[in-house]
Amino acid sequence: MVLSTLLRFIYPPPASWFITAMTVINGASLVNAGLMEIKGKSMQYSKFFNTNKKNVEASGAKIIELSGRNGMLVAYGPAFVASVTSLAFMPNEGLRFTLVSSALAVHFFKRLFEVLFIHKYSGSMPIDSAIVISTSYFLSSLCTIYSQHLCGQFPEPVVDLKYAGITIFLVGIVGNFYHHYLLSKLRKEGDKEYKIPQGGLFDLVICPHYLFEILGFIGISCMSQTVYALSFTAGTIGYLTGRSYATRRWYLSKFEDFPKDVKALIPYIF
Repeated sequence: MVLSTLLRFIYPPPASWFITAMTVINGASLVNAGLMEIKGKSMQYSKFFNTNKKNVEASGAKIIELSGRNGMLVAYGPAFVASVTSLAFMPNEGLRFTLVSSALAVHFFKRLFEVLFIHKYSGSMPIDSAIVISTSYFLSSLCTIYSQHLCGQFPEPVVDLKYAGITIFLVGIVGNFYHHYLLSKLRKEGDKEYKIPQGGLFDLVICPHYLFEILGFIGISCMSQTVYALSFTAGTIGYLTGRSYATRRWYLSKFEDFPKDVKALIPYIF
């Protein structure tokens, strides 16, 4: 009964051991990464790397670093190339496939645009973190696209969510961009000090950009309606929930005047 109801909303899983394995591995690894964030073992980029850098150096460990900008270009570039390549070499896969690949391409193009023209960087990024993030995004994009291709052989789900997905995706990507823009305005050129963000939803949560990023991936899942896309989105929610919790804890530790009523991710709730 539950399975038959679920299959009204999603395609049946394709007969692919690779997609099946990646569905489990990717979703589980992202949720685990979120739990690690909550436990204080954060992925080392942005403010968390800058804070821990001296401790790592004091331990005698060698760190191979990229500039913050170059690190993020490495992180997002391959996934963007994979998405654009799928559109160029698989043009006749149908509307849903085109929507999903286009949404991924737009998502990563926006990120690269922000890296080059919006974000201001206060430090560097360890190359191993850049490679881990890059590999994760590349494989996730590739698997989302490949899973969509494989599901093209099945009848469409009874409940069509792709148009709702377009709306949710657009809300997510615009909201994410706007709050990244607000973050970029916190510092003048050359300023490396962290400040408490203000404006937009920053008055309610410390990570509204993560909230809108989650909405973006929910939109892609609705456009896709595949098990893999759903699993990746669930894992992303798990990771960004943990990351936002760690971010709020970081602000509380660094700023005595941080507003206690500002939540981590969801206004008034969490």
